[in-house]
Formats: sequence, structure tokens, C-alpha cells
Amino acid sequence: MSRGTNSELLLILQLLKSEIPPITIYHDLIIKKDNDKFSQIDLVLVTSEGIIVFEVKDYSGWIFGSGNNTNWTQVLSYGKRKYKFYNPIKQNNNHIIELRKTLKQFDNIPFFSVIVFFGDCELKEINYVPKGTYLVKSHRVFEVLNLIKTENEPTHYTNKREVINTLKKLVSLGENTDYQKQHIENIKDMVGKERIFK
Repeated sequence: MSRGTNSELLLILQLLKSEIPPITIYHDLIIKKDNDKFSQIDLVLVTSEGIIVFEVKDYSGWIFGSGNNTNWTQVLSYGKRKYKFYNPIKQNNNHIIELRKTLKQFDNIPFFSVIVFFGDCELKEINYVPKGTYLVKSHRVFEVLNLIKTENEPTHYTNKREVINTLKKLVSLGENTDYQKQHIENIKDMVGKERIFK
């Protein structure tokens, strides 16, 4: 609980208070990819229906976006200020792709993408949300979890212990300060702000 944003920790507390077993909740996972880059996942929940991968966002203002677009828009001050941010649907789908690679049995287990918005933002115009993906304000998370439960059959884990051990290992990689630093550097390099000369 010493890592992550306040909103991530708040979500974990919400899950624990609703009596979701701690052994099913994994926070701040790091996956080292083949190209020496990293994928950082906010939260994973193992359920009888499959693996739920959470991306936690903190925004105010109006949010506009499409599942197809690279960037989404945050609008503040009644339209006076606009900011772009990377499409969280694509971001979390990339996390799921990387997580699936870590364990053979993940090939046969359903994955669900849940993007949780904290803050006083309003999801104004969002479209092309793929099946198995949910965008939700933080106070409605349990509606989404119940929906996943009711709309999906229980899945079969061939080896639950292997799943737990894999996720625990990825959480422990998240504690690696060298990996954390490299991940931050990689993001800075990807954004490329230092290559802009105005």
C-alpha cells in the first residue's frame, strides 16, 4: 500500500471493504518487455470469471474520446483550456497484451479492461468502447464488477497457484527502483518534450 496514487489506494480499500479477498488483488505490477521497455499496471483483480485489469485515472472537467483515437481530450474552464492525453482504452489494452504474455494459461482466460475515473470529471462524449472494456466513475465500480459476474460464465484456471505466483512476481518487480526509474525515463522519451525547441 506504500506505492501508487491516492485514487489507486482508495480503489483497493473499496475492494477490501466489500470483502473481496486480498489474495485476489494485485497492485502496481511491472512487466519487463522484450525491448527493455516496461508496462506498468495499476491494479489486477482475479475473479472466477477471469482477470480484470484496472487503469485508474484522476481528471476533472469534461472528457471526450473514442476507442479508435490515439488521444482523448480533457476540457477545462468551460472550453477555454483543452489538454490531450493518451487513449486509456488503448493504454489498458496494451497492458492486457503484455500481461497475457507472462503465463501460458492466460491464453485461455478471459480478460476485462476497467478504466476507473476519479475526480469530478464528466465523461461527455465517449464512443467505440470495445466489448469487455468498461469506463466507469469511481462510485460505480461495483456495478461494473457485478455486470462482469452476471454476464460471464466462470472460467477454468488450470493452475491457480501459478497465476498467484506470476502476479506476485510482477508486483515485486514494481518495487524495483531501477525498473521504476527506467519506466519513467522511457515515458519521458516516448513523450519527447525535450526534443521540442520553441
